[in-house]
Amino acid sequence: MKIEIERVNNKVHLEAKNEQGVIVHMDGSPDIGGEDLGARPMQLVLMALGGCTSMDMLSMLKKMREEVKSYKVTVDAERATEHPMVFTKIHIHYTLEGKLKKENVEKAINLSMDKYCSVTHMLNKTADITHSFEIR
Repeated sequence: MKIEIERVNNKVHLEAKNEQGVIVHMDGSPDIGGEDLGARPMQLVLMALGGCTSMDMLSMLKKMREEVKSYKVTVDAERATEHPMVFTKIHIHYTLEGKLKKENVEKAINLSMDKYCSVTHMLNKTADITHSFEIR
């Protein structure tokens, strides 16, 4: 796996590109000279967590023959107040819509959190990660 990052302007706006050519923009807050032209690196970490567990969830629910009409995940986090300002608490809330069996949704979440999601396993070294869900 390889990522290339280039500076876009004379401040801290960066462009990250993966091996497939997909581009993600990053920028800092105005406090550090940024212009809010992209996601901040720590926001991308939370996006990676949400994306990782979502891919697990949707794949497992499909294998369980569960039909998900809509899916959303919200990730809330708290950070340490001193450097390094790592995440200390993270809560993931899943909102699913469809005729879904509660026990299958719980099983998929637990498998993602406990076994499959590598981002979760990296972040749980510093953060207490909790989760909840609702089926509509």
